[in-house]
Amino acid sequence: MIKREDALAYGLSFPGTYQEAPFHDPNWQLVRIKGSRKAFLWTYEKDGHINLNVKTDPEWRDFWRNTYASVIPGYHLNKEHWNTIILDGTIPDSDIKRMIAESYDLVTDSPTKRIYEAVKKIPKGKVATYGKVAEMAGDKKMARAVGNALHKNPDPNGIPCYRVVNAKGELAGEFAFGGSGAQAKLLREDGIEVVDGKVDLKRYGI
Repeated sequence: MIKREDALAYGLSFPGTYQEAPFHDPNWQLVRIKGSRKAFLWTYEKDGHINLNVKTDPEWRDFWRNTYASVIPGYHLNKEHWNTIILDGTIPDSDIKRMIAESYDLVTDSPTKRIYEAVKKIPKGKVATYGKVAEMAGDKKMARAVGNALHKNPDPNGIPCYRVVNAKGELAGEFAFGGSGAQAKLLREDGIEVVDGKVDLKRYGI
């Protein structure tokens, strides 16, 4: 991948993206996320090559820089969180695409998304409190946000929000999870004992 068109086409293949030239300079073409308008792929020509700016997880930042001489600290951006990829033909397309995909994932990250990912990690036979889920999602202070997110759960089969209880081990209100007794039924099917609408956190909590 050495052409701008190829990089832009790959960036635009992700859901909810659009292309923009925000600086009144056709040399700078960005791919942004609809809604948040955050850019995850910057493209521009510099020193005879097309360059890409991509967001990077600090844990991977130095790996990419050390692996390829053509991956350098982000040009005109925060060098802790952004890398520049120089399209000089020395980096395999698969790794360029991986870095672009990682940038997309980082920029589209949201508290709700992190909450859902945390809930998916609660194993069968265990429960987590709202506070524990918030901690797993990266912010102990957003326990209330956990409750809001779970009430809007878009995928009950894939995101087992019935495994989340309050700080006392108490189950959610009867309106949740499909009606009266539904959460208790689902927890019992997981092998969890429910007594008087509560779960023993010492025994079942993570």
